[in-house]
This record gives sequence, C-alpha cells and structure tokens, in this order.
Amino acid sequence: MQPGSKKYVRFLISWINNTVAVFLTCIILRNHIRYGDHLENLLVASFVLGILNAFVRPILMLLALPLLIFTLGLFTFVINALLLCFLGVLLPFFHVDTFGYAFLGALIISIISALLNSLTGTGRISVQRRGPPNPPKNTGGGDGPVIDV
Repeated sequence: MQPGSKKYVRFLISWINNTVAVFLTCIILRNHIRYGDHLENLLVASFVLGILNAFVRPILMLLALPLLIFTLGLFTFVINALLLCFLGVLLPFFHVDTFGYAFLGALIISIISALLNSLTGTGRISVQRRGPPNPPKNTGGGDGPVIDV
C-alpha cells in the first residue's frame, strides 16, 4: 500500500469512528443533540466537526493555555463543548440545546472516539508491554561493590 493511501485509509477510519461517536451521542442525548435523522446530515456534521478539531481547536488550545495548565488539561472539555456548540451554529440541521448538553455530548464523543480509535488502531495511544530489565553486568571479578567501614 502506498504511503499516501495509508493516510487516506487512516483518515476514513478516523472519520467513521467520529461519525459513530456523534451518532451514539445523539442517541444517548436524544432530544438535546439532534442531527436531523438523515445519514448525510450525520456524515456532514462529523466531517465539519473533524475540520473544526483540526484547525480551530489548536488555536483555542493556544489561547486557553493558561487555563489548560491551571486545570491540568480539564479545560479541554470546555473547548470541545464550545466546538460542538459552534457546529450547531454552522449547520442548520445540527442542534444542541444548551452548553451543559454540549459539554456532556463532547465528553461522550471524546470517550467513544478514544475507545473506537484504540480498537481500530488509529489513535495516538499505544500500549507496549516490556519484560523486566536485565540485571546489571558484573564487570569486576568480585561479587559486587564492597564498602569498607
């Protein structure tokens, strides 16, 4: 597989994961986050959310850096909720009732996306298991260091 096509496949898998996460969030928070019950609306909403996450989110993270440091990164959920509210402003068929539901929806989308990305291997998280470290080599002729008291 070509290096460019690997990136394309990875993008498609990530987009599908994001779409499933938005869909499940709309099911969990039905009547509070809605996409219009059409598949094309869901696909467009998840695509635009991905674009917002790629371009607008880094700028917001940079602007909110002091708050991110002070809250140990928890302010990221507020930024994600703002992006979800902004998605509701940009797309006429996507609706979020209140900021509280946007915050809860962003939290659910983050959890589901992290789970799906780790299951499909498209996430940035990798788990490696290593064996115990090798014992140090004995370079001297004795049994180890000797301390004279």
